[in-house]
Amino acid sequence: MTKLEIKFLSGPQSRWKELTFTIRVLFEFIKGFRALHFIGPCVTIFGSARFVDGHPYYEKTEALAGKIAQLGFTILTGGGPGIMEAANKGAREVGGRSVGCNIKLPFEQKPNPYLDKWVDIKYFFVRKVLLVKYSYAFVVMPGGFGTLDEYFEALTLIQTKMIAKFPIVIFDKEFHQKLNDHIELMTKSGTISEHDKELFLFTDSIEEAVDYIKFNTEKFNLKPEKPHRPFGWLLERRFRK
Repeated sequence: MTKLEIKFLSGPQSRWKELTFTIRVLFEFIKGFRALHFIGPCVTIFGSARFVDGHPYYEKTEALAGKIAQLGFTILTGGGPGIMEAANKGAREVGGRSVGCNIKLPFEQKPNPYLDKWVDIKYFFVRKVLLVKYSYAFVVMPGGFGTLDEYFEALTLIQTKMIAKFPIVIFDKEFHQKLNDHIELMTKSGTISEHDKELFLFTDSIEEAVDYIKFNTEKFNLKPEKPHRPFGWLLERRFRK
């Protein structure tokens, strides 16, 4: 979280400061829209920045991302290291498209070397909107607070029908077992419905995850759209690798 965000969330500010913050947020959205408008239909992969190359989670993410990229989707991540890097690397290695929506942090985060295109964003909430806006499916790999935040954000939007019923895959049953247990508890307690458990897939299988994404994107007619035509007067260009 930036100093501006901390100050904004600490309570009421002067009208001028709140107006200037709003304008900064507006320009962040515009920057993101301009950078990502032509990247094509995406699958966003969430996960920890802390797993390095060679870790089993890194290798599984790399393999899964490659298979998803071969379906024709652009792999979109938070743009940083760890699981994000593995996903972008997997797409790159099979000739797929690899894009990052990078958050500016004083530590832990810089664009990984496997990105064909990326945009740097100052605010977490702007970044989350962008990661959801351009995606037809979501994959939740092992991660921390940020990964769970992104997962439940996407899931809540689908549950409340604010966005289409995009498929969500939660990968690695052992890592997410307690999460699954808590979802069962919420179901038994009545805070979510039994049908809400149909909004995602728990799996350890790359093949099952890919088939689930393929079936559900086709089921809801989430097919790649015709490329948008760039407007020269806006200095727009198509995304090419």
